[in-house]
Amino acid sequence: MSKRILVTGGAGFIGSHLCARLLSENNEVICLDNYFTGSKSNILNLLRNPKFELVRHDIINPYNIEVDEIYNLACPASPVHYQYNPIKTVKTSVMGAINMLGLAKRLNAKVLQASTSEVYGDPDMHPQKESYWGNVNPVGIRSCYDEGKRCAETLFMDYHRQNKVRIKIIRIFNTYGPNMNPNDGRVVSNFIVQALKGEDITIYGDGSQTRSFQYVDDLIEGMIRTMNTGDSFTGPVNLGNPDEFSMLELAEKVIAQTQSKSKVVYLPLPADDPKQRQPNITLAKEKLDWSPKIKLDEGLIKTIDYFRSII
Repeated sequence: MSKRILVTGGAGFIGSHLCARLLSENNEVICLDNYFTGSKSNILNLLRNPKFELVRHDIINPYNIEVDEIYNLACPASPVHYQYNPIKTVKTSVMGAINMLGLAKRLNAKVLQASTSEVYGDPDMHPQKESYWGNVNPVGIRSCYDEGKRCAETLFMDYHRQNKVRIKIIRIFNTYGPNMNPNDGRVVSNFIVQALKGEDITIYGDGSQTRSFQYVDDLIEGMIRTMNTGDSFTGPVNLGNPDEFSMLELAEKVIAQTQSKSKVVYLPLPADDPKQRQPNITLAKEKLDWSPKIKLDEGLIKTIDYFRSII
């Protein structure tokens, strides 16, 4: 059955893929974005679809519309962007959540919060499972994002307990793929852009810190499966790829796939940068019958092709 679905942050990297997937399933999609990190170019190919509607709006301000489901993705997600205006980042996470939860309450709509593995901070538990409360610095330069997202999760749970709002919370681990912003400062886009331009590949620290990378199509599948679960399952649920790679391994893969002459150079590690990040996805397997299908080598080929087309 076709639904009317609101996607906040719909012109962003992940939001644009979600909008395309929801339209392919014959839903009506309203894409809300203020273009701080999102881009019209990500959704140009969707504008011809009569079931797609684009609205320029900042979710710090209330928004009224009639919909069946809300995916709340609006928030800058890379350090270079969320640290640019940290107060705005907190406002987007907290006031945006309040506005979307209020809308969902009024409509009795399901609402999904795109939370983040950053709620675990620099984790003492490895891999991280949903029951872990995290190790986050509340006064550091990353706090605007980490604590903003943690507060949004609190709001979602309290609206659910107090007002019976139908909520879902996902915690997204490092995701990559086409439509990434080339200037977002994330490691996959940084390495690919540097390699394609023949520049030095910059690794922060000694390159031993690890991340787990999931291809965007796997994430979108997990998001939709989470939204389609019964009301008794709220999450939070980790969506990520448990395959773990060091920064040096990733750099070597990118150099090999781009056939670049780039050299690796090392710079100091930024403050509060987590040394390890790997999801425990037992809950996602059990509740969603979901696990990532696309291996890093395969996903990198598609992502490199995308960056080649825009650089």
